[in-house]
Amino acid sequence: MPEPLSDATRVLGERVKKQRRLIALSQDDVAHLAGMNVSNYGKIERGLSNPTFHTIVRIAVVLGIDPAVLVEGLGAKSLPKEAPVFTARDFVREKTKRGG
Repeated sequence: MPEPLSDATRVLGERVKKQRRLIALSQDDVAHLAGMNVSNYGKIERGLSNPTFHTIVRIAVVLGIDPAVLVEGLGAKSLPKEAPVFTARDFVREKTKRGG
């Protein structure tokens, strides 16, 4: 079985799945109500997809929750290791060090 794309996609998928089960809907039901293909929805639940912001919002609306519930606490440490993330503060500090 394929591994999730990142810790962030795994956590998002687990949260979506948990909320879906709480309201006793099938993947097919949520996908249909969110205007998605059920296969693509299933990939989100398994952490195998990196959904767009609009998709996250649509799923949250169907599940009757605030989209923030799905992404709460996710940050740079949740992203893939091969894609380092730098803050604006890091950028400004480095730019100042280099005289820019």
